[in-house]
Amino acid sequence: MAWFFTEKITDKHFEITGEDAKHIAKSLRMTKGEKLTLCTLDGKRHECEIKDFTSDSVIVDVLCSTACEQEPSVKITLFMALTKGDKMDDIVQKSVELGVYKIVPVLTSRCISRPDQKQIAKKVQRWQKIAQNAACQSRRGIIPQVGDMLTLKQASTLLKDYDKSIVFYECGGEKICDIIDENVHTLAMFVGSEGGFEENEIEMLKENGAIPATLGKRILRAQTAPLAGITAVMYQTKNLE
Repeated sequence: MAWFFTEKITDKHFEITGEDAKHIAKSLRMTKGEKLTLCTLDGKRHECEIKDFTSDSVIVDVLCSTACEQEPSVKITLFMALTKGDKMDDIVQKSVELGVYKIVPVLTSRCISRPDQKQIAKKVQRWQKIAQNAACQSRRGIIPQVGDMLTLKQASTLLKDYDKSIVFYECGGEKICDIIDENVHTLAMFVGSEGGFEENEIEMLKENGAIPATLGKRILRAQTAPLAGITAVMYQTKNLE
C-alpha cells in the first residue's frame, strides 16, 4: 500500500496536494477506489480510499485511524562525519530505512569534504528529501530529520541529553552488547569519515560521556559502519523481533 506523510488530518475527507498528489496520479497511476496510508505528526496512521482527482490534488476518505507501530523503541541520533562524494546520500537513505531517528552531519579533523555554509545548506536540503522518500518506502511513522552541520566540539556538548552515547573507533572499544540493552531509549551514535577519528577527538567525546565501541575486528568503510551500528543497536534493544 502506498505510504505518505502529512502534518494533520482533521476531517473524514482529506485533500492531498503538491508532489504527493502528482506522484499518486502520474507516477503510481492510482485510480478511484484504491487505498493508501497517510501518517501524521501525532504518530497516527490513517487508512484512506481515493474518492476523486482534480487537476492538482487527490481527494481521499479516511476509513480508520490507528497508532503507528512502525517506530523503534530507541531513538538513535546518528552524528555522521562528512564523507566524500555522494556517500552521504546512501548513508541517509539506508539509515532511515533501518530506523534512525535523526541524522546530524559533523565536521571532524579528517573530513575530506569541507563544504561552506551555502554548499552544506543545499546538501542538507537534498538529504532531507532522501530521508522523506526512504521513510515512505520503508513505511516509517515519522520522517527523520537531517540537522544542520555541526563541528565535533559542538556535537559533543549535546551528549548530556541522551541515555547513552557511543563512538565507533577503529582502534577498539567495548562490545555493543556490553553497552546497549532494551532500556536505552535515546542514543547518540558517532561515526567517523574515511580517515576515522583522531585520538584527541575520541578523548573529547569520552570527556562528554561517549563510550568508544567496536564493530568487530574488521575495519568497515565509512558508509558501512553506521548501518552495521544501527542494526546492532536495533538487535540489542529488541527492535528486530
